[in-house]
Amino acid sequence: MPAESALRDRLGSGFSLIETLRWEPQAGFVRLDRHMARLAESARELGFVRDPAAIESALAKVACGDAPLRVRLLLAPDGAASATAQPFLPLPKNTVWTLRVARARLDSNDPLLRHKTTRRTAYDAARAEFSPVEADEVVLLNERGEVCEGTITSVFIDRGDGGPLLTPPLSSGLLAGVLRQSLIEDGKAVESPLQVEDLAGSRCIYCGNSLRGLIASRLMA
Repeated sequence: MPAESALRDRLGSGFSLIETLRWEPQAGFVRLDRHMARLAESARELGFVRDPAAIESALAKVACGDAPLRVRLLLAPDGAASATAQPFLPLPKNTVWTLRVARARLDSNDPLLRHKTTRRTAYDAARAEFSPVEADEVVLLNERGEVCEGTITSVFIDRGDGGPLLTPPLSSGLLAGVLRQSLIEDGKAVESPLQVEDLAGSRCIYCGNSLRGLIASRLMA
């Protein structure tokens, strides 16, 4: 069985690839090229059919109005593309998220962690460990105790030495986030294995994704 078929079979029926994008009335889709590149790579590795015209049509149907939108694009294994949109509400200035560490662990050897799909069981379980009052985001570790990612964000730390942000490597078991990759390519972040102690001892922790950008965060025991 081809490797991509084996991975796709592990997703089971009814699962899709996801891209969550921000649309701005003047600028259009933010980081669209990077989102499409990630989607294409995941489709190739998982054996999904990808029809660029169908994807473009799905996005065009929801990209309208005079206010920012949060757009969710789904790509099914057979190439069917659909998109939904809802108003995008930016976080208030000076927002600081509260972080907690999940008891649940990710398996760094699971290749599906590098793809954004509707397979969300591990992330939903981690999120369910804490109420919204207790945590704005929940950080997952792998079997070695290394920091992987949040349930909806990549994780970064500022060491306070003027150097680039540090973010866990893909080998720890995490999604190749669009914002994460953008910061790495721009020299603003570098990969480095991280422990919980690194988060606690950093000058600042950031959680981030392409939709919201970087969000200052603090770790709670």
